[in-house]
Amino acid sequence: MHKLISTSLGIGYIKGGGTIASAFCCVCLYYTQACGINSPWISILVALAIFGIGVYSAGKVERHWGKDSYKVVIDEIAGMYITMMFVPVTVTTLVAGFILFRLFDISKPFYIRKLEKLPGGVGVMMDDVLAGIYANISLQLAIFVSLL
Repeated sequence: MHKLISTSLGIGYIKGGGTIASAFCCVCLYYTQACGINSPWISILVALAIFGIGVYSAGKVERHWGKDSYKVVIDEIAGMYITMMFVPVTVTTLVAGFILFRLFDISKPFYIRKLEKLPGGVGVMMDDVLAGIYANISLQLAIFVSLL
């Protein structure tokens, strides 16, 4: 069960799984918004659930796959979800959020890399959470100054 969760239903087994998981999250967010599910409280609860489940499952599979295996992509789902929290979900904001999150996640500036060194599933999840926070702030600023 932990392998299924940590690979986000098997996406982690695909080459480029982190990018694919982030894109999958965007598609899910788009359709969730289209169905009228856009409560800030639900967003907070979902983010906390993804984080908690991700920490636990990533920690469990670490024994088999090693520290922060490429197969574990639940962290990308969490980071992308955080990127889009409290942001109006449109195709434009999803594309911008996706690009910003992947840039922060891959380049790991501003202490993101240090968080990877935290033990177990916390280290796996926290670098993507912080990348998502940075991407969210950048996206919010772009919206505020009407770039999007």
